[in-house]
Amino acid sequence: MHNPRLAGRYAKSLLDMAIERQQLSAVYADMKFLSSVCKSNPDFVRVLKSPIIKADTKDSIIESITTGRVSELTGLFVRLLVSKTRESNLPEIVHAFIDQYNKLNDIHQVKITTPAPLSDEMREVLLRKIKSDTPIQKIELEAVVNPDLIGGFTMEMGGVLVDASIQRDLNDVKKNFKSNEYIHRLR
Repeated sequence: MHNPRLAGRYAKSLLDMAIERQQLSAVYADMKFLSSVCKSNPDFVRVLKSPIIKADTKDSIIESITTGRVSELTGLFVRLLVSKTRESNLPEIVHAFIDQYNKLNDIHQVKITTPAPLSDEMREVLLRKIKSDTPIQKIELEAVVNPDLIGGFTMEMGGVLVDASIQRDLNDVKKNFKSNEYIHRLR
């Protein structure tokens, strides 16, 4: 069950605590680690959300994943979530924390989807182009591969989607043929 308000509040609390204890960069790195664990392992997320698995079992699973990999503050925070039976919201809280951190540090997330993996050179070209065309200077680029695009790319930034893919062009042509606008103009 999605609960963005709850996730935002827990994330804000952790952010404030990390700032107070001057551990913000360490906790941010921990949240990036937990985010990658959640993205790469859907079974882990299912375990967190399962009402059948007991809290102590979930706690031991989380502890086995995080021990030695996250800071003490993050470890305590995750244990707090388990004790409050909020562990099912961990992926959402992690995402909310990263969003709040990015907002605090004026970092903008850009997601680019291409039919083939981006080279480092192309990545740099894209970053330079975005920085030169917008007032944004701090960018976190996420590259996704989707072979269905055929060619071109799609880019999401700040809630705006730019679709410069050949797939979209082909869909536009297909739609024009289906509507057959040109026959009506001949009559």
